[in-house]
Amino acid sequence: MKPKVIVIAGPTASGKTALSIELAKKVDGEIISSDSMQIYQDMNIGTAKVTKEEMQGIKHYLVDFVSPEKRYSVSDFKQDCEMAIKEILQKGKVPIIVGGTGLYVDSVVYGITYPDMEFDQEYRDLLMKRAETEEGLRELFEKAKMIDEEAIQKISPNDKKRIIRILEIYKATGENKTQQEILSRKNEVEYDFKVFALNMEREKLYERINRRVDLMLEQGLVKEVQDLKKKYQCFPTAMQGLGYKEVVEYLEEKCTFEEMVEKIKQETRRYAKRQLTWFRKNKETIWLAAEHGIQDNIAIILEEYRN
Repeated sequence: MKPKVIVIAGPTASGKTALSIELAKKVDGEIISSDSMQIYQDMNIGTAKVTKEEMQGIKHYLVDFVSPEKRYSVSDFKQDCEMAIKEILQKGKVPIIVGGTGLYVDSVVYGITYPDMEFDQEYRDLLMKRAETEEGLRELFEKAKMIDEEAIQKISPNDKKRIIRILEIYKATGENKTQQEILSRKNEVEYDFKVFALNMEREKLYERINRRVDLMLEQGLVKEVQDLKKKYQCFPTAMQGLGYKEVVEYLEEKCTFEEMVEKIKQETRRYAKRQLTWFRKNKETIWLAAEHGIQDNIAIILEEYRN
């Protein structure tokens, strides 16, 4: 019998952190973050990174351990996540993977292997330069759409990082990202993953997102970005994160403070919509209604986990 691993996914601001910590206390579990931004050090406010107080003594893995100057790929995550799962199981505890980065979740749950690519700095620099303008980014988006229409449907036309990733994978391997995923999904996975996702009424979720953005700004998001720019020399991917790139534009006087705030809220709402779409395509996912409350949802998780 395969060891069981619990996964809690869902859109940003839906309550994954609070649910996972209460669940971990019930099942003697430890938590592995599958959030592609919470991995970065010194990026706390804009990523809504779980605090020591919120952890309530529950050990968390893959949080706050990568320098913003470093590149960190989905392949890196898959390897690190599998190591963390083994470590937790060896302790006799229950691994709980928590986060909203669908690519990270799928890489582990479905055993998707992304080939090691020879990194072409010159090609990436060319793409990054072209993506600096709206027209250039739109051209890259259309080019990526021709290469991999299925993958491009899951991302925003403004998502520089993932648009460029689609183009890089194709140039390096001659295959598109979707083709690679289909082939690698045929691999046998080592664990019995029980995948849950939180859902929330759209209007309520958007209200929570708007409040979260306001709170981030009150907590000092702009200063956090200023401090990051002073401390680190370069940001290969980190500063492309939601909330950070908009603040950078504000600091570079490309928009007003009010425009920055509205753009962060708008892009976060769009991101939440894409997250929901992503997790809905996985038929094995068991959906939890956030409004039912933490204890009711824990009861559903435990019933499925014990079967």
